[in-house]
Amino acid sequence: MAKELNLSLRITLLPRDTNRHGTIFGGVILSQIDLAAAVEARASCGPLNFVTVAMDKIVFHAPVFLGDVVSFYTETIRIGSTSITTRVVVDALRAENQETVKVTEAEVVFVAVDKDWKPTPLPK
Repeated sequence: MAKELNLSLRITLLPRDTNRHGTIFGGVILSQIDLAAAVEARASCGPLNFVTVAMDKIVFHAPVFLGDVVSFYTETIRIGSTSITTRVVVDALRAENQETVKVTEAEVVFVAVDKDWKPTPLPK
């Protein structure tokens, strides 16, 4: 990858986040992707109020297991007049053998909003 990604979030998940197969629910990973992407949006555009408008190109490559350390790497892909698109790549450091595996990736689109929840321009 030509551009280095930013580490925006690193977590380990709890038993409450697992399904009956012992893997982490996809929805839990999606929630954390949204948080990591928001960190990237603020780093790129400043302390604005952002709302998530889309998650696209979500691919689950491998499961996340209880005990894995999960890292969320981000980059800004596009900045429009009121929106920003970020890419999130999720890696899991396996607890049992310390192998790092890419588990998920996604693109997240945010729109900056004002106090009345209307789209507001991003700084140039």
